[in-house]
Amino acid sequence: MPSKPKNPGKPAGATPGKRGLAVRVKTAKSRDLASTLWLQRQLNDPYVAEAKKLGYRSRAAFKLLQLDDKVRLLKPGMRVVDLGAAPGGWTQVAIERTKALTSGARIVALDILEMGQLPPAITLHLDFLKDEAPAVLKEALGGEADLVLSDMAQPSTGHRETDHIRIIAMAEIAYEFAAEVLAPGGAFVAKVFQGGSERDLLDRLKKDFTTVRHIKPPASRAESAEVYVVAQGFRR
Repeated sequence: MPSKPKNPGKPAGATPGKRGLAVRVKTAKSRDLASTLWLQRQLNDPYVAEAKKLGYRSRAAFKLLQLDDKVRLLKPGMRVVDLGAAPGGWTQVAIERTKALTSGARIVALDILEMGQLPPAITLHLDFLKDEAPAVLKEALGGEADLVLSDMAQPSTGHRETDHIRIIAMAEIAYEFAAEVLAPGGAFVAKVFQGGSERDLLDRLKKDFTTVRHIKPPASRAESAEVYVVAQGFRR
């Protein structure tokens, strides 16, 4: 497991207004401009560097750390479902903050991509959209869930409106499952994009939970439209 950082939500060197020398990447013959810009951004991202330093599998781990710091989602002994888990950054945080190695917490992580093992979490290599996926998840969970996390997203088309509709659809599908397995008082977190077409989902969440809010963690890139809808206090 990663060593515990002194301030896990904020990497060293990420102080606003203080920046080191930026790394510039030359465009290679085998790499287009978009790929070059992505690589340059990765090399200059303090969260990428800190994730590598601390042993997290992705910079996305800091998003969950920051969400948890803000609204206290993760507690020892919980049952947690992590949808869209690969490469495993959120699962690592869930293991760490539920003290799963000693508390008896149960973490079930699923992704269509292979992510390898992260004991004591149960990792499932499975397409969540397959008909059999909910039953497999429920069997692995072995009871009601206290928290369902969804960082799922379909591949970007580059068309903002289309991508927004697709990610909201994934959030809605994730909540259909969450509504079946959440224990009273449980919580649901899903990635969405800023925009208006999530109104139906929000209306349902406000009916089913005591508290619903949008949070954009600092680790979410400023230019990204992603935010997280966080619903707490499930009412069955």
